[in-house]
Amino acid sequence: MKTRHPDTHDPSPYAEGPSSPLDAAVSARDYKILDMVSEAIAHRETALAFQPIVTLRAPQAVAFHEGLIRVFDATGRVIPGKDFIAAIEPTDLGRQIDCIGLEHGLETLRRVPNLRLSINMSARSIGYRHWMHTLNAGLAQDPTIAERLILEITERSAITIPELVTDFMEELQMRGVAFALDDFGAGYTSFRHFRDFYFDIVKIDGEFIRGIHANADNQVLTAALASIAGHFDMFTVAEKVEDARDAAWLAENGIDCAQGHFFGAPTLQPPWLASDRTSDRARDRA
Repeated sequence: MKTRHPDTHDPSPYAEGPSSPLDAAVSARDYKILDMVSEAIAHRETALAFQPIVTLRAPQAVAFHEGLIRVFDATGRVIPGKDFIAAIEPTDLGRQIDCIGLEHGLETLRRVPNLRLSINMSARSIGYRHWMHTLNAGLAQDPTIAERLILEITERSAITIPELVTDFMEELQMRGVAFALDDFGAGYTSFRHFRDFYFDIVKIDGEFIRGIHANADNQVLTAALASIAGHFDMFTVAEKVEDARDAAWLAENGIDCAQGHFFGAPTLQPPWLASDRTSDRARDRA
């Protein structure tokens, strides 16, 4: 069954009412994208792209990777997440995406013993039975997986059900799982809730990071966010680092890690997959 967009407007360009032809065209496009996402999920046309998070202290090294869900259309092209993630996040389709991303991530951790990996989730998935079953089953497979798994929750998602999030985090942290607050500083988390959450990692929103070497306002704001995180013993990651001068400023001002195209773009072919293929060929020759 096709997934319907939350917008209730008729997508037809001939619909009656106040919508302009442009509105109708945009709505029709959104329906098409969500239909493609629904079909891709039904046929498991998904994968994780992996992006490194790099320590800023010398010598630089990969601290962990983030696994970013990728959804493919019928031709094999990636459907941009920005075109559908916000629309499906509160829906059952959003829960299915979270389940698939978690399945991919747990399987990757099982196959790559030394890897630390973060996986995105919505706070809404905490109450989703299949997602919780997937998590518990994956953690039970290997006693080291919990301590190598990081679950990322955005500020926007965490603040919707803060009490449920804090209880969930406390339970999982006792099992070794770490938590990252994504998009820190985007403006949703009250400091009362921030104090109660006890995230292990905060990822400072990229809007503060781009061009920070030359932006005094963002320098002050980022320093303040880092100071708050440091007060609560939280590890800091700067998002969307794309310039050597920005990376240098962040390192000089005490940010722990950075993520962005300057250090590495998301890839479907991370180094450990190449190693797996080499090992497989060696076994075949043996």
